[in-house]
Amino acid sequence: MVARLRRVWRMSTGADRVGIGWRPELAAGILAHLDAIEVVEVMAEDFMPAVPRRLRALETLRAQVPVIVHGVSLGLASASPVDDARLAQLARVVDVAAPLFWSEHLAFVRSEGVEIGHLAAPPRTAATVAGAVANLERATRLMGARPLVENIATLVEPPGPLDEPSWIAAILDGSGADLLLDLHNLYANAVNFGSDPRALLARLAPSRIAAIHLAGGKLIAGPGGRRRVLDDHLHEVPAMVYDLLAEVAALAPHPLTVILERDGNYPAFPILLAELERARAALASGRARGAARQRVLA
Repeated sequence: MVARLRRVWRMSTGADRVGIGWRPELAAGILAHLDAIEVVEVMAEDFMPAVPRRLRALETLRAQVPVIVHGVSLGLASASPVDDARLAQLARVVDVAAPLFWSEHLAFVRSEGVEIGHLAAPPRTAATVAGAVANLERATRLMGARPLVENIATLVEPPGPLDEPSWIAAILDGSGADLLLDLHNLYANAVNFGSDPRALLARLAPSRIAAIHLAGGKLIAGPGGRRRVLDDHLHEVPAMVYDLLAEVAALAPHPLTVILERDGNYPAFPILLAELERARAALASGRARGAARQRVLA
């Protein structure tokens, strides 16, 4: 299994790819429009435990379209070691999917066997950096391929001396991993804690951004009458997130894989296809802007 996993793609050398997250409710639309979908992201936990029936479905999908495997339950950003049994199940899914890459969140999800039920942002400290690096080394060793790691959204600002860009950068540098940048999560955290999303983006090394998540959320009431963004994946992608995508495309020196996430409140499929086209337009705009910058500098 390890030999096969070592062939998992790390940084694309082809063209930008745009695709969508696989959900059972979207299956018919996805399969009917593969001409407009270049890649599909599957949730690893949807195929775990890795029983034959589920694996056959995954094999059928991967035969029709390139696949990415995305995990939500490892809890990489924790002082607790990643569970070997969970990794073994995930490795089985990845082995069958033969994905372009696999990815997980920089999140805390459990402690001493107690599940908290969601992806939580841990304290941004040297200890959680070290824990995440150790878990990434463990996951890479047991899986046979290093994952991309994803930033998460939070409604409660984590304690600690490091801000989010510094914390992420320390984990990337310590582990050698690259970033699956969720632009809506970046946007939500900027709004929630009074930052400029463009300023946060500018502090992330473009060379380490390998893939992008796009999603939408909603405004909710926050402390002191301030409104906050809830990243619920139930709404269309906001205009600012497309603007951020264009900026990443202008800066990134390599092709990007962009995935639209939708977890409910599903619109008619043509609306999702229009969001994919808007993502392609943002990528093209950013690439043109980046090329113009290079000509000026030349």
